[in-house]
Amino acid sequence: MTRGTILSVDAMGGDHAPGVIVDGVALFVKERPDTKILLFGDEAALTPLVHAHSGLTERCEIIHCDHKITSDMKPSQALRRGKGSSMWNALEAVKEGRADASVSAGNTGALMAISMLVLRKMDGVHRPAMTAIWPTLAGRSVVLDVGANIEADAAQLVSFAIMGEAYARATLGKDRPTIGLLNIGSEEMKGHDEVREAHEMLRNSDLNLDYRGFVEGDDISMGAVDVVVTDGFTGNVALKTGEGVARMLGTRVREALTKSLVTKAGAVLAASGLNQLREQMNPSNANGGVLLGLGGVSVKSHGGTDARGFATACRLAADLATSHYPEEVAANLARIQQKGAPAG
Repeated sequence: MTRGTILSVDAMGGDHAPGVIVDGVALFVKERPDTKILLFGDEAALTPLVHAHSGLTERCEIIHCDHKITSDMKPSQALRRGKGSSMWNALEAVKEGRADASVSAGNTGALMAISMLVLRKMDGVHRPAMTAIWPTLAGRSVVLDVGANIEADAAQLVSFAIMGEAYARATLGKDRPTIGLLNIGSEEMKGHDEVREAHEMLRNSDLNLDYRGFVEGDDISMGAVDVVVTDGFTGNVALKTGEGVARMLGTRVREALTKSLVTKAGAVLAASGLNQLREQMNPSNANGGVLLGLGGVSVKSHGGTDARGFATACRLAADLATSHYPEEVAANLARIQQKGAPAG
């Protein structure tokens, strides 16, 4: 008899912790009856929150931690002072095999630093990459890196493609995800040396990847490919720009539909379509970034998420923990090393 999936949760990380975190966990366990939660944080604060949800006590174990990683703590400080915190202990549970994946809405830089120290990197991975799920006209796409690495050389971009492809298969349900390299144009002479070199490596590899070549910024939201590969600087700028445009459009649509009695009447008639659009643009439905390339699953939830968004991040962690993602990545990285190419 299997024990089911176990998630370790940093209950003290995030703008609205611990209340939103516990509410999100409660939503998640209702849809995943085979999942249990290790909840790391202040026991005195967490106990009444857990008891407020019917049935959650039986599915959740509270593990007391004396302190937490604050939002203003630098990664170097988190490494020096973070041991014993709710974030650190949640990751330790994954390392020790007591949990299958960890979820935190806490300090991003601290989470990246502690995750790499506690979980270590997979063999063949020089630098892990942070992912984002991007809503598109075709459904959803994976974009990486979105902030873990300011720069990336050709070999690292190739490793991002390998990890992103396996991640997309595990989370998007695509048997053979398509991959594109983000560039300033689709022509082969465009872009800097690292991008062009990575393009040649991917195009001529025998990794059985469905590589489609260069994609441009507007191709991301169109869903031209399932996996968009770039360095962390470019990916983070693209992500923040996309989020800003989505908020701007949402504000402008609300203003337009409430401007007069006529537009209000039109909004009532179009309510079904508008609700569908709102759902597609709701960040809670795509919350959760994964630091790919580590020896365990560490999921970063948006710090300002609501309960629904945190439940989405938990769902992502559980899906990835039960996938074959690590084995697929390890196999392709080994093939690159055997060919003599430097690992990413």
